[in-house]
Amino acid sequence: MLDDRAKLLLKALVERYIADGQPVGSRTLSRASGLELSPATIRNVMSDLEALGLIASPHTSAGRIPTARGYRLFVDTMLTAQREHLTAPSLAADQPQRVIANAAQLLSNLSHFVGVVMAPRRSSVFRHIEFLRLSERRYLVIIVSPAGDVQNRVVFTEHEYSQQQLIEASNFLNANYAGLEIEQVRERLRGEVDSLRGEIANLMQTAVEASSEALTQAQDEVVISGERNLLAVSDFSSDMGQLRRAFDLFEQKTQLMRLLDVSSQAEGVRIFIGGESQVVPFEELSVVSAPYEVDGQVVGTLGVIGPTRMPYDRMIQIVDITSKLVSNALSHHKP
Repeated sequence: MLDDRAKLLLKALVERYIADGQPVGSRTLSRASGLELSPATIRNVMSDLEALGLIASPHTSAGRIPTARGYRLFVDTMLTAQREHLTAPSLAADQPQRVIANAAQLLSNLSHFVGVVMAPRRSSVFRHIEFLRLSERRYLVIIVSPAGDVQNRVVFTEHEYSQQQLIEASNFLNANYAGLEIEQVRERLRGEVDSLRGEIANLMQTAVEASSEALTQAQDEVVISGERNLLAVSDFSSDMGQLRRAFDLFEQKTQLMRLLDVSSQAEGVRIFIGGESQVVPFEELSVVSAPYEVDGQVVGTLGVIGPTRMPYDRMIQIVDITSKLVSNALSHHKP
């Protein structure tokens, strides 16, 4: 266990390094901590902290920097979130897809790092479906979810359909299956195919398959904004290898999906430092995330990805406020 003096020095060192990005020497630490200690005493405490794996000494400097373990102790036991006034614009209760995109951009703009939002999890139910002829045997299926999301899918068919047949198929699906899970619609269509005209039944089955794919993809979406902000972070700009690994992570959205999915199972803001999450296995990156709700039900997660040397108190506020804005916008959206 650290004594109070060691905790105070570690806290001062982490805060100074977050602010300046430079290794912290004993003289700077003495001023920052406000403790009347001799440089030799401070060096001894720093040596103890280093032995515990809480700080490290870069080869090029006599100063020290926090390790991921040091950041974790700081965040868990020493972080004093000073509430500053954040001017976050409200998110209009628009189409859910637009709310999600705007939220990712808002997170990025406020943090100056990368904003990520996992689109709401939802059941694959459609409220309305219709067909539009694009060309010979090529049709656009327009699917509207109960939340008002609109998904489009182009389908290719073996038969050519008239406008009247397209209207007939659309009317039948909307009258008999609107509000049901796509899987239920698929099963019921199989059972009723004999009572429908063959060509129309084929069109409807094709549409149901396309709807299932469209709604599943919409639900698995991760929206990312502000990747280029990392180019301005000194921790990354001097090491193109680190930057490349970070950008590879953003392209492999399935990894982020797993991380955000874990975050949605917890209440409030969660912080993953360095390689803690196993999903973002980089010492140089941290993630601050929080779930958001629709009508009191957790449906997704959002967060900020940035350097381990980030102002955690400010990031916590940004993520917390944005999750509330998204929850409010989606809960007040009326299809």
